[in-house]
Amino acid sequence: MSSSIIHGNVAPGFEPVADVFKASFENHREAGAGFCVLKDGEFIIDLIGGTKDRKQTIPWQADTLVPVFSTTKAIAALVIAWLYDTGALDYEQTIASLWPEFGQHGKDKVTVAQALSHQAGLSGITEPMEPKDWFDWEGMCDRLAAQKPIWEPGTASGYHPVTYGFLAGEIARRADFKHRTLGTILREEFCQPENIDFFIGTPPSEHARCADLHKPRAMSDLGEINEATKAAFFQPWSSPGGRGTAAWREFELAGANGHATAKATARLMQLALNGQIGDTHYLGENTLYEMSRPRISGQNLVLPFDLTLATGFMVNTPHQFYGPNASTIGHSGWGGSCAFADPIADITCAYVMNKQSNVLIGDPRPMALIEALYACLETN
Repeated sequence: MSSSIIHGNVAPGFEPVADVFKASFENHREAGAGFCVLKDGEFIIDLIGGTKDRKQTIPWQADTLVPVFSTTKAIAALVIAWLYDTGALDYEQTIASLWPEFGQHGKDKVTVAQALSHQAGLSGITEPMEPKDWFDWEGMCDRLAAQKPIWEPGTASGYHPVTYGFLAGEIARRADFKHRTLGTILREEFCQPENIDFFIGTPPSEHARCADLHKPRAMSDLGEINEATKAAFFQPWSSPGGRGTAAWREFELAGANGHATAKATARLMQLALNGQIGDTHYLGENTLYEMSRPRISGQNLVLPFDLTLATGFMVNTPHQFYGPNASTIGHSGWGGSCAFADPIADITCAYVMNKQSNVLIGDPRPMALIEALYACLETN
């Protein structure tokens, strides 16, 4: 199937999904985007459309990379799951057992699972710094190790938009027997062997493929602003900056700056579905259970949502952002991207785009695609 707006393929019976995808471009809700679904390991939907540049003159290609922001958190969680599966770490061990310096100010009891489910009390940096300081890995890890938690760890969950990547990344580096970075583990263990286009730390050789972003014109609604929210989003240093786009692409922010295609993201999410990519087995049944089981539920301290969180994933209750099935796990990223794995429907799904909205979770564009997808699944 192709048109002047969209290109790609859909399996017979899934044409309504392509219609919804096309309509988003016709209604100017999209600039460039990709949507991909695998079922039983086969591509039933693989669509791209629109343009990749700010002037909207260069067509989006099958290999166009785009930042997926916090959807990266799910992919980082899969790397941690692989480390768990290999015996390099345990979800219930303390972070301080891997990273002794972390155990300051009562953080000695914080577990790996608690950090990945945003319970560590470190939603942002509380002491003044410069936005460019985020690009100093060791310096940022020292800050997090020395920082007093904003709330008592383990008592509540408060979303860690950027600090998650340093917590997950340093846990991975300390646990891996080669002391590789999380992005390196992802590349060497999964992406290179399986020819998957997902980067945490995007090398300069791939920058020409990267799409330009169209940023939202309005701020997101973060509800009541408390100390945890302020640290996460509202300090002058809450987000990385001051180093330019190339440096941001190349640095490893394991919770915030993955660059990928929809196809690559959906393929990696097969690990969350059944522990495999294609015919290659990576994660065992116990790992899948421990990785995906809910760790905490309730009102989030940072985001204005009641959330159920697993180890790096959002569980699909109570909002059903990722279809109708409660056991689905996934994640969403700033601007609209999302990815999920649904073991009931036996599908993985990913949506990526470069025209960002200000909707925190549940962007109407992927929600419409997901609704159409499940309607087709019911009749096919």
